[in-house]
Amino acid sequence: MNVYQSENIRNIALVSHGGAGKTSLVEAMLYNVKKTNRLGKADDGNTVTDYLPEEIKRKMSIFLSLAPIEWKDCKVNLVDTPGYADFIGEVSCALRAVDGLVFLVDAVAGVEVQTEIVWQNANEYDLPRFVYINKMDRENADFYRTLASLRSKFTKRKLIPIQFPIGAGEDFAGMVDLLTMKAVRWDRETNEWTELDVPAEYEEAIKNHRIELVEAAAEADDDLLMRYLEGEELTVEEIMDGLKSATKTGEIVPILCGSATHNISVMPVLDKIVEYLPSPVESKKTTAEETGPSSEPFSGIVFKTIYDNFVGRISFIRICSGTLKADSIVTNSSKEADEKVAHLFVPTGKDMEEVSEARAGDIICVTKLAQTVTGDTLCAKGGSVVLQGIEFPSPTYGKAIRPKSKDDEDKLGSALDKLIEEDPSYSVIRNKETRETTINGTGNMHIEVLVSRLQRKFSVDVELSDPIIPYRETITKAVQKVEGKHKKQSGGHGQYGHVYVDLEPLNEGEFEFAETIFGGSVPKNYIPAVEKGIREAMENGPLAGYPLTRLKATLIDGSYHSVDSSEMAFKVAGSLALRNAVEKAAPVLLEPIMKVEIVVPENYMGDIMGDLSTKRGKIQGTTSRGSLTVITAQAPLAEMSKYAIDLKSLTQGKGQFTMAFDSYDIVPANIAPKVIEEKKKREEANDK
Repeated sequence: MNVYQSENIRNIALVSHGGAGKTSLVEAMLYNVKKTNRLGKADDGNTVTDYLPEEIKRKMSIFLSLAPIEWKDCKVNLVDTPGYADFIGEVSCALRAVDGLVFLVDAVAGVEVQTEIVWQNANEYDLPRFVYINKMDRENADFYRTLASLRSKFTKRKLIPIQFPIGAGEDFAGMVDLLTMKAVRWDRETNEWTELDVPAEYEEAIKNHRIELVEAAAEADDDLLMRYLEGEELTVEEIMDGLKSATKTGEIVPILCGSATHNISVMPVLDKIVEYLPSPVESKKTTAEETGPSSEPFSGIVFKTIYDNFVGRISFIRICSGTLKADSIVTNSSKEADEKVAHLFVPTGKDMEEVSEARAGDIICVTKLAQTVTGDTLCAKGGSVVLQGIEFPSPTYGKAIRPKSKDDEDKLGSALDKLIEEDPSYSVIRNKETRETTINGTGNMHIEVLVSRLQRKFSVDVELSDPIIPYRETITKAVQKVEGKHKKQSGGHGQYGHVYVDLEPLNEGEFEFAETIFGGSVPKNYIPAVEKGIREAMENGPLAGYPLTRLKATLIDGSYHSVDSSEMAFKVAGSLALRNAVEKAAPVLLEPIMKVEIVVPENYMGDIMGDLSTKRGKIQGTTSRGSLTVITAQAPLAEMSKYAIDLKSLTQGKGQFTMAFDSYDIVPANIAPKVIEEKKKREEANDK
């Protein structure tokens, strides 16, 4: 593949809700430019960009994939992205690397949830975009309904059709180019376009859309607008210039239509990418540090990492300035470490073509970088610039994960580390208290894919279960002068430790120890041993063996033996005193309470609040964030462990939430016996 200058590069992500046809559109483009000799289909598992076993099995994109195309003296780096919410982290990677977007919308379903979410996320980068209304040949396809859906959802940009379809569904016969006003018909038998006379029934609609298009283009340029208002007719070239300018600034979102699966009106999409969307030099993401001329020092952002069993680590790099050459040394300024770049590759799906260099704005692959991971900045040797990283969604759905065998256990840790490098929207928590490793992701399918990849890539078999809730125990009343006595005689020196303690609930903090010993009834050198014994006894509460917390123990009296007393004896005595005291102090179970922030469209607020009440949640307040409502609440962790799934169901995937530990609170009396019984069953199962 040729080396391209920045102004002749387009980095474009195809984004949408799942099933809108992104991968099919890429397939059609690759076929039309003769990079492939057949049209692959996701249902057949033979597409270029969905090549991993997990994607073939599920017939959908799970990871972002690249497909560069050379077209009209430009290199178009197409980034095919997943459309399902569980894999939104891949879209975050893509948004960091590209300069423009093509949104696909199903002509039958209209604007769907994930399309809305990605549209909003793309606004954070202010990325220019256009829309391709796909599947116009499907039953119940409706251009007008889809256009209305787009305009009702996305009100801050002008959505302007530049193509108008002739018919829909089985009657989808062709379209009118609203710029040139040429009409063409698609012949399903010859797979060719022929000129078409516009049916009279469409003339009025076409005329209105043409006027709308010309007005939008004129408003992009003061001179054009003045001439238009004075009644002067603008040329096609002038209208195109106005559209290009307004599209690149994001004021206008052009709308095209067709059918990717049947390769109808696909190449106009590629034409408009080259003509209407910005090069890296024109990109709104350009800063003093990004996308400078090729003469400037090299810098680049690693926006994706994958592991190959044969090649090892593969790093996808968006070059932000300068030129990167094979067989060079670069600096990872994020980690202040040098890396060797031996080879450069242009990726097309799973295939990689080696090149000698790549210039500012291009996307390239490098293999076997030792320390570099997703989000790191690479720059010229000795450089210190650190580029903006990537913000990933917070993992909100967790499962306890455990290896099936000792061999799996030995490999699990390193395998998880590698998969998290591939997808930083996973996280791993190793809980010493519950002795569990929890893998957290964005949903159940996200976790299922990780388990599949553990087995396939690293031969690690695991089992999943719901994470153990880290309950606590405490006391609810004070008790005085509870005895703890350890006395043992077995020849020679015996063991003797004797203490009295007061125990009381603690409003703040986990534990306090005090002593009011008078007259040396317990020698000072044994007092720390008493405290240690009490602390160790707190590790197993009397109800279900959960750790004790929120209590104060005061050593008030005791006795010792000049020969048989020892630190060990007083440690045991302290432990006995604590256990005896807790049994008399009305112990109760405590459960972790989480602080939850839920962001939803306003019309879902009532459903969310009602659902939280069934989860023993307490609403703290609501605020507005644009068109969204933010609900803050407190809820028990035991009720929220599967909330990621519940929220998607309640809001059709439009809700998001974050959750963090807040405090512990008493488990209701009707629930506590069940918790205790479950703990006993778990311990019995472990003993077996």
